[in-house]
Amino acid sequence: MFERFLKVLTSSVIKKQLMGLTGLLLCGFLLTHLIGNFLIFVSPEAFNTYAYKLTSTPLIYVAEAVLMGIFLLHLGLAMVLTIENKKARPVGYYMKQPTGRGSTFASSTMPITGIVIGIFIVLHIIHFKFGAHYSVTYGDVEMRDLYRLIIEEFQNKAFAFGYIVSMAFIGVHISHGFWSAFQSLGFNHPKYTTVLRCLSTIYAITIFGGFSSLPIYCFLQGVQ
Repeated sequence: MFERFLKVLTSSVIKKQLMGLTGLLLCGFLLTHLIGNFLIFVSPEAFNTYAYKLTSTPLIYVAEAVLMGIFLLHLGLAMVLTIENKKARPVGYYMKQPTGRGSTFASSTMPITGIVIGIFIVLHIIHFKFGAHYSVTYGDVEMRDLYRLIIEEFQNKAFAFGYIVSMAFIGVHISHGFWSAFQSLGFNHPKYTTVLRCLSTIYAITIFGGFSSLPIYCFLQGVQ
């Protein structure tokens, strides 16, 4: 009984479903993160206050741990499934043929874009979470001036450009991953596929455009 349960739990179908679920959770985080970051367009105080309230609660450590767990699980499942897929191919005489039934640039480059995203996340954390800690006071509350740090970081043209390129990789990755996740979870029907592909494209463009607007805005603020 236990062996049968373990076999089901480790099946490729379950792995794909878990990867799809974790992918959707990460997509949800991206969107909420983007909405919060848009406060930078409102004012330094609005953005810094948002960041302060978000990070000043002890629950932030729980949230970060959960988010990291979701990301690592998604990454681990992606690696395992990629290896299993390669092993399942008849090596030696296998040649990928264009079928025209779904293989796209985004789907075929998922491992590459995934690696780039992983590197970006590490650098993002280093620069912004562990970057310079400037202080600012609003009323009688002293908090980190994250607004100033972000403005300064994006004054570096290479850094700003690299950030936008990274957002392009994320956009390409989720343009396939978003609808593919729903497909893995059972929404695999011609009735849904076209709509999900359309939503996936809209979502990917929103994430790319939204996050890319931040370095552009911050660079222009510094120029002024």
